[in-house]
Parts: sequence; C-alpha cells; structure tokens
Amino acid sequence: MRGFPTIDRICSIRLWCFGLTLWVGSIAAVTADEPASAVPAGPAELPAVFFETQVRPLLKEHCWQCHGEEPEIRGNLDARLVRLMASGGDSGPAIVPGDHAASLLYQRVADGEMPPGDSRLSDAELQIIAHWIDAGAQTQTAEPETAETGLLISDADRRHWSFQPVQRPQVPDPPPEESLLNPIDRFVAHRLQQSGLKFSSAADRGTLLRRVSLDLTGLPPAPEDLQRFIADQSPEAWNTVIDELLRSPAYGERWARHWLDIAGYADSDGYTQKDPERAWSWRYRDYVIRSLNSDRPLDQFIVEQLAGDELLTPPFESLSDEQADLLTATGFLRMAPDGTSDGSVDQQQARNDVIAETIKTVSTSLLGLSVGCAQCHEHRYDPISQQDYYRLRAIMEPAWNPGEWRNPAARLVSLWSAETRATAASVQKELADVAERRNAELDELVQQTFERELQKLPQDRQQAARDARETDAKERSEAQQALIREFPFLNVSRGSVYLYLPDRLNGFNKKWDDLTAEVKAKLPEDDYVMCLTEVPGKVPTTHLFARGDHQQPREEIAPGILDVLNRDNFLIAADNPELPTTGRRLAWARRLTSREHPLLARVLVNRVWLHHFGQGLVRTPADFGIQGDTPSHPELLDWLAAELMESGWSLKHLHRLILQSRTWQQQSVRNADQEQIDPENRLLARMNVRRLEAEVVRDTILAISGQLNSEMFGEPIPVAPDDVGQIVLGVDNRDSAGRPKGSIASLGERENRRSIYVQVRRSMPLGVMEPFDLPGMTPNCERRASSTTAPQSLLMLNHPFMSQYAAKLAERLQSHSEDRDEQLRFGWQIVFGRELTPEELQAAVTFLESTSPEDMSLSLWCHALLCSSEFLYVL
Repeated sequence: MRGFPTIDRICSIRLWCFGLTLWVGSIAAVTADEPASAVPAGPAELPAVFFETQVRPLLKEHCWQCHGEEPEIRGNLDARLVRLMASGGDSGPAIVPGDHAASLLYQRVADGEMPPGDSRLSDAELQIIAHWIDAGAQTQTAEPETAETGLLISDADRRHWSFQPVQRPQVPDPPPEESLLNPIDRFVAHRLQQSGLKFSSAADRGTLLRRVSLDLTGLPPAPEDLQRFIADQSPEAWNTVIDELLRSPAYGERWARHWLDIAGYADSDGYTQKDPERAWSWRYRDYVIRSLNSDRPLDQFIVEQLAGDELLTPPFESLSDEQADLLTATGFLRMAPDGTSDGSVDQQQARNDVIAETIKTVSTSLLGLSVGCAQCHEHRYDPISQQDYYRLRAIMEPAWNPGEWRNPAARLVSLWSAETRATAASVQKELADVAERRNAELDELVQQTFERELQKLPQDRQQAARDARETDAKERSEAQQALIREFPFLNVSRGSVYLYLPDRLNGFNKKWDDLTAEVKAKLPEDDYVMCLTEVPGKVPTTHLFARGDHQQPREEIAPGILDVLNRDNFLIAADNPELPTTGRRLAWARRLTSREHPLLARVLVNRVWLHHFGQGLVRTPADFGIQGDTPSHPELLDWLAAELMESGWSLKHLHRLILQSRTWQQQSVRNADQEQIDPENRLLARMNVRRLEAEVVRDTILAISGQLNSEMFGEPIPVAPDDVGQIVLGVDNRDSAGRPKGSIASLGERENRRSIYVQVRRSMPLGVMEPFDLPGMTPNCERRASSTTAPQSLLMLNHPFMSQYAAKLAERLQSHSEDRDEQLRFGWQIVFGRELTPEELQAAVTFLESTSPEDMSLSLWCHALLCSSEFLYVL
C-alpha cells in the first residue's frame, strides 16, 4: 500500500532507527488530509463595493471602538453609518463621495494617523476604502434612522447562509451511469459530476471493517470478526456490522470523547498552577456515555445539559436515577476553569471568568459562533453586538450569581436517599456519643492528674493552687498568675495531659480511635453530583460591562437571544411564574432545539461528519459566522440537519446514513485527476486518510495486546508525576515541596482501562498520550489538531509503555499458536486488520532470524508493527 512501510523495509533495519526515520518518513508520504484551501471553483468575479459587505467590517474592527461604540464619541464622528460619516465630526466630513483623496477618513488612515496604536490597515484594505468612496460610498440598503445596535444588523448580515432557516432540499437525481440509493451519495455525486469527477472504488472489506470499528468504538476489530465479515457476502452483512458496533458499550465511550472535547471536560479546576482536582466531575462523563449508548435524542440531550435542574423542583433530595441524571447533565455548564476556590486570586475576576468561559464553551459547541468575541465590544466580524453577549449572560447569570457566589464545594448536591440520610444521621449521633464519652473519660484523667500533682505541693499552698486553677483565666489575680507560672500543672488540660501520662494516653487514644473508626465505617460513602442550579428567589441583575470590565457596569440587560437569529421577536421571560426558578435557561434550551433555530442541527451534523471523514462539510466547526468556512455541500448539510430533526434527533440514525453511503465506503487512494481538480478532497471523490487520536492509539495498543480492561464508569484513573517528572498513571505522592516520595505504586488492572477514564488534569496530561495532540481544555477543544512530529516517533520507539505492551502482544501470539508463521499471520491481522502477503511473511521471517537475542525477536517485531503508519492511520 503506497505510503506505508512494508515488512521488508521494516526488517531491513534495526528497530532503534525504524521508529525515528522510517515512521516519520512514511507519515510524510501518507499526507493525512488537512484543510488548507477553499472548494474548487471557477474564476471569481469582483463584487461591487458596498459599505455593508466590504467597508463596515474594516471600520468595525479598527474604528468603532472610539467612533461609535463608546458613550462619548471621539471627535463627534460616528463611523457606524455612511450618512453620519458624510455629516462628519469636529474636523468636518469624513468622506467625500466620489473623491477618496479629499476624504479625511482615507487621508488619516493612509497617513498612519488612524487607527491609533500599532494596528494598521493593509494596502488591500486601504484600496477597498478608496474604491468604495470613489464609487460614491454606496450602501446596499437604506440606512436606519439611528445607529442603535439592533438596527446596525444589515440585510446582508441576516442573509448569511448559517442564519437561514433549515429547509429540507430536494435530493438530486443520480448520474445516468450510477444507481445511488443513499441521499448522501446523490448530493456528493451531483457536485462531483459538476467538477468532472466521480467516486473512487470501494475500499476492501478488511479496510472497511477496521475503519468502521475505529470510527464507532475507537477499538480495532477482532480477527474472528474480520474473518466472519469477509466470509459473509450477504447484502445485509454490512448493516449487521454497523448495528453490532452501535450496540457495543464501547460506542458510547468513543463518541462521548468527541462530546467531552467540545464540553471542555476536565477532572480539575485549572485557572491557577494549583489546579485542584474535581472529585465528582466524572459523573458528567458517565452521563454522556450512557446517553449516547441509549441513543438519547440529541434535543433532549442538549436541554438536559443546559437546564436539567429547571426540569426538577428544589430542594433536590431523594432523587431517582432519572432525576439525578437531569442534575448531572448540567455538569456541562460547570466544566470551565474555575479559580473561585482559591483564596489567593481576585475573586470578582475569577467569578466573571467562569461565566465568560462557560459562554465561550456553550456558544462554540452549540451555536458554532464565537460569541465570546463580543464580551468587550461589538463582534468585529459577525453581526453579534455587545448587548447580544450580555443577553446570553443574563440567561446564565441567575445560576452563577456573582454577587452571592457559591464556591465549587457549595454547589455540590448530595444524591443520598432519605434512607441513606437517616442512616448517616444515626451514625453521626453515635459518633457524637462516642466523642462525648471519650471527653468525659479524658476529663477524668485530667482531674486525676491535677489532684496527683497537687499533692506534691506543701499543704499550705494547695488551696491557693486549687483556687487559681478554678478561676477563669481572665479574672485571675497577679498572685494566681504567678502561681500558675511557677507550677504549670495547674493548667493541665485535655491537650497537655499526655505530658504527665504518656503511656496511659497512648492506650487511651488507641481504644477511642479504634471505636471511632469502627463507628465511622458505618457512614454511607459520600455521593455528590457536580451541577449548576439556581437558588429560588435569588435573581441578580445583569449589566453590560464597559469594555468587558466587571468593575464598569453600565445599563441593565434583559435575557434574550442573538438579534440576528430573532426573526420572530422571541422573548425570554425574566422570571417564569410557573417555575420555582427563573426558567431562563430552559426557555433558551427549548428555543435552541426547536425547528426554528437555524444553527444547532447544522452544527451537530457537521461535527458528526467531521468525525467520520476527518473534516466537516464546514471546516470551521466552531465558527459558522462571516469569517468561517462556507459549506462544501450546502444542500447536503441542510438535508442532514433536517433529517436529524425529523428522525427524532437520533444520532445513531445519522451514523447509519453516513456509514451506509458509498461516499464513506470509498478507498482513500489518491489519483492524478483528483489531485489536479480537488487536491484537498473537498468534493469527496475519495475517503480521507486520518491519524488515530491520542486516546485511540493507547486503547488500540491495549486491545491488540490482550490487556484492555473493559470496566466502565466510575472515578477516574489518577495521574501523577513520577520521579523524573513524566506524567504517568498513579496516585500523587509528592510532598509539600512537590517532590515525589519514592516510586509511583502500580494501580494494577485499573491502568489498563480505556483512556476516557484517565483523569483529565489540565496541568498534567498523560505522558504517553500528550504528543498525539491531546487537547488542552482552555476552556474547551473546538477541533483537535492532527500533527506529525518527531516526539511522536520518539515516544513510540522509546516509551516503556510501548515495549511493555509489544511484549504482551508477542505473548498473545505465542499463546495463539506454536507455529511461527501462524504467529506472524495472526499478529498482522490483529494490528492491521488484513492478511499477511507471502512477501511480507518472508520479510518478517528474515527479520526474526536476523534479530538477537532470539527470545526478544518476536517482541521487537511487534514493536515495529506498532510504530508503523499503517497502524497509526485509518485508511
């Protein structure tokens, strides 16, 4: 297979250089598909220059902050409307339509006087302004009467493709020579035909099975599954494979990882270098896995994460599993970095940062828009005003309430049942009784000690000493204080009696400590959920912050949606009288998941497409705005969005549609015609080659070595730095100075669990996964990078994890068969999902016979396979 190391190449050199040179070179030859250019198109015509489309974005980015957005407009020049610039400010008219050279706007910008500071317009941008003025300073539509924010959204803004209602387009007819039944294929074939291209041949069955298994479960197919699928030539064989994989619990684990990326999931608070752990965030991870495995409708999935608490009635006690899930779902809104538990940080700043980062996560993941860019000023590219930003903040703010902030621990909700609470109360009462009896006995020891020591004083001083002890410390006379200084035993207490009875106190403490521990063991285990909830009746006022500064509040802002999306004057009530809480988040969540909303369904199906093909129909999955990519197949995107909604928001239905398509089943081999017409494969004349993500690399190695622990759910596997600073699996044993106290103890079988259960410490990414573009949650991961770097090959070559599990793989091959050739064939099937050719078998045999020591040759061969591009890439 072109671009991959063959076994004769593997065996021609020693393993130590294989990982560093051959692997890197072959990856460069593979050239995994990454977006770089737009969809191929014919010659573009230069559009007419209008204020709304070409000029206003430049002025918005460079000028409006001083000339329009602030209450005090500099020089009395408002640059937000053409007629206001023509009227001018203190220096006169800013533009003279028809004569750019006479226009102050052009002059000041061309001379570098404006904008102030280091920011400058490019020559091309300056030419746009000149051409626009010379052409008469035209607008596309009549300007509004005033420069109020909402009126500044132009018709061109509202006509942007992603802001249009989702309409189900007509499925194109297939080309005459094709018999395509899948609607996806008809849309793709229509575009290919327009460009003189056609589908590639289907991939072979082994490649398809490995591809679909890794796509849906993140794990490779078992050899017996490969043999069964190749042998089954029935028409339903492929659909059977898809259904089996979608029923696998591993499916939810695989696709939950995709969702957790955009949710910004982490098991630590981040924000500061302390990065304290979040003890209960894993419940949200488990909720996502369960939801995807059960094919929970995506509209319900979204509503629960935005407002699950508002579907319940507080107080949240004695919850059923279903009710607990509703609270757990709101963990989505608790994933942002949070420094409010750290007393050393600016608390007001930290609180507002939590809200701001949450808005970023929500808007990029669900709206596909960078709403966060409007926190300090009008969005520089998209029709999103600063008022829009604070309308969204007003939706969230009752739950956060910066003025009456609850730190992370205070936001936890106990999942104890009424029976468990009663048990805990009973045990606490028993503990109090034990403590009371312990203190009574200890007081008796203290009194006995005092009486014994008192007898050592002369008889005539004993009464005075007793009086000094029994007198309150604040009321003691000078003589009494002097007496106590002379005889310290007069102050003997529970805390100092051990000085007089060390042996007896050791026995005393052991007796009562053991009894206390025995009673404490009866306490139910803590069981909390990390969630976001509102306190009924506590509704803060939201203000717009000047330049995003929380110390400069301005006008009050009511909750609402983005104006550019509000075609029907939709309103969110400030306080829903039918609910115990405001109901703001619930109202917004239901709006988002309604048929009227233009973004959510498009954003979701685009992300699903991205994970199946390596790039989305829109290559900027978190930016559907003006600066974002346009869809390669706009009608297909809308058809899929409509299909998702009309199918009951079923994600598994969407998977089946995509995986049953000829588009997805194509081979990934490039050819000259495709490269010339569509080098980035935007038109999908072939499948894209994709590198495995960090977690899939680790999980696949565990699976093929036979060591994968399939245990699901629960607390994360901890990570910690070892004695050389490498982040490994294990319990953190560092001292107060941050130095490890000895070696990290093994966690046994827990170390072999899937990577989704590895603790996500923002400051401590697991060393074996970090080089493979493990994302940092700051606050979330909009799209993973896919790089090819030397540290990746060095890790594959040198990391103890690789040699350890290569040896385990060799043991698996030896236990499978005593025949050497059969071991090699079986290993090839496990690692690559295909049969070993005679030439590859001979090269492998030659390698084993030429490698010493002989007992390590099979392990080294397995290590070589794991370092190959064919293992690390999905074809």
